[in-house]
Amino acid sequence: MLPKLIHHSGPLNDFGKHHVTKGLARISEGVMARGQGSYVEYLDGKKLLDFTCGIGVTNLGHSHPKVSKAAADQCMSIVHVQCSIAFHEPYLRLIEKLLPAMPHPSLDSFFFWNSGSEAVEGAIKMARILTGRQNIITMQGAYHGRTFGAMAVTKSKTVYSDGVAPLMPGVFSIPYPFWHQHRLPPSTPPSVLTEECLYQLHLLLSQQTSPKDTAAIIVEPVLGEGGYVPAPKEFLEGLRAVCDQHGILLIVDEVQSGFGRTGNWFFIEESGVKPDILLMAKGLANGFPLSGVVSRKELTDKLVPGSMGGTYAGNAVSCAAACAVADAFQEENIMANVEARSQQLFASLNALKDDQTLAQYILDVRGRGLMVAMEFASSEAPGAAFDLATPKGLTVKKGIASRVTKKCIEKGMLLLTTSVYEVVRFIPPLNISQEDMKKGCEIFAESLREVVRES
Repeated sequence: MLPKLIHHSGPLNDFGKHHVTKGLARISEGVMARGQGSYVEYLDGKKLLDFTCGIGVTNLGHSHPKVSKAAADQCMSIVHVQCSIAFHEPYLRLIEKLLPAMPHPSLDSFFFWNSGSEAVEGAIKMARILTGRQNIITMQGAYHGRTFGAMAVTKSKTVYSDGVAPLMPGVFSIPYPFWHQHRLPPSTPPSVLTEECLYQLHLLLSQQTSPKDTAAIIVEPVLGEGGYVPAPKEFLEGLRAVCDQHGILLIVDEVQSGFGRTGNWFFIEESGVKPDILLMAKGLANGFPLSGVVSRKELTDKLVPGSMGGTYAGNAVSCAAACAVADAFQEENIMANVEARSQQLFASLNALKDDQTLAQYILDVRGRGLMVAMEFASSEAPGAAFDLATPKGLTVKKGIASRVTKKCIEKGMLLLTTSVYEVVRFIPPLNISQEDMKKGCEIFAESLREVVRES
């Protein structure tokens, strides 16, 4: 006999706690039932302003009408065309729409997959095949995913690989131009951070992985899970120069920072640096599972047919949704709204940073576009005894960022933390209204002030 269906929020939430693996974490209680624009609603009726976007996925807000209609229409045509059987039209139309948005005209060969982690796996595989080399250089603080190869190049938190060793071999890391990683203050000039990182890269290539054994360098141009830190232009240029000198491929992971999140289609555009392989996902299809591995045809023509693939890779419904996303960006002037709302958000956060009652608790406000972070001071952060950013004479216990986000949820807004430091990240919809941005900033300010008073 089949069990009775559960219709009420409380019992259904309890059912989920019992039957969903404990390995998944959640920041809120309850069952999310609906989403529209910048808001989500739970089965118990509570409605929250969403400054998480499913971790940077629903860039155009929840249930965007054009995107949802495109997916629904495609469902009535054909849902699944396996990529090893035939082309399907949404796949090819999506390439047509994305080609003009690529940060460099050489990026003209596409492979669509399902998730960011899979895109990373594909890029590592391609790099090893195309160069005949094994080793991969990644960044300290990087997040690239939880699958096996992606987990090996992820260096943001140990929780992602605890108990899983041995990880994929041939992975080496260098510091990212983030002041924490160099035991320097937040005011350190980008040029100093860049020099430190590039020095360590050259040392690594002399001591640990020879250039002739190094297939690729993988980098997030905006460090995501590591703390929302944009890379300086000169650092990305330095990586490109080393790759050019030694025939190493540069893999640029824009899974989170791509698709308008930072105010450009891709953040790498700001530097003018050419990726050999560009990775995308998250905002690509506004919630439908889809990722992309983009390279240049002269490289991908060397791949053996059948070496890449996947049952659901480049699903037709997801590709149709992604086509509608690309159209919406053009038709709805999304980038202009990102610029305006970014200025509004930064102004609000910097005003809090300048407030004398809060200033000692706030270390940094950073980011680009609507990929923004605030970092709090902590006397219990990693290496606090040595870190120049550790507050002197001020005791700020671990967890201030989590306490602030919890307050925000209680007051009606979803907000996330990130990194091993005390960082909150703001990932609102790119088409959020001025009024909803104001509301979110007010909720955050009120929550922060309450947490500081309680501390």
